[in-house]
Amino acid sequence: MRETPQELAELQALLDASLSRSTSHLRSIVTERTLNAEQLTGILTGMRVLAVSTVTAKGEPRISGADGHFLHGKWHFGTARDAAKARHLAARPAASIAHMRGEDLGVFTHGRVEILNPQDGEPAADWPALLDYFKDFYGADAFDWENDVVYYRLHPSWMTVYAPDLAKLTP
Repeated sequence: MRETPQELAELQALLDASLSRSTSHLRSIVTERTLNAEQLTGILTGMRVLAVSTVTAKGEPRISGADGHFLHGKWHFGTARDAAKARHLAARPAASIAHMRGEDLGVFTHGRVEILNPQDGEPAADWPALLDYFKDFYGADAFDWENDVVYYRLHPSWMTVYAPDLAKLTP
């Protein structure tokens, strides 16, 4: 868990607000089967497989997989700079992300992405620390980190968690 107390409080506020403005159907499923921010960040450590949804210029939905890292209460993920997903997100930064572990965990998030390491622009202020994390995780020589990969942070506007049995998610 890498979250500060403030980041945990912000994540908890987001989870509470998202659930409160969800449909009655979703609330009936999730309200008694969810996690708080501290539980969620304790479970979402390391790399998690994500389904990332973007939209084409014609408004057609696209979904693809990505390695995701839940850091500081937000999803971070990368792709090749020449991937369709990268083109979609450059033009239309709204995205949805889902992480599911069978029927035991579902984390569903909507928001807008920030490019962390633009090829022709200033990187995010925390990019050096994130790059160190990614190089430690994948290996310093795994990619040409400057030219081959682009990384994103999803700034969530809505997030909900379905987890019917916390005991199944912890060792």
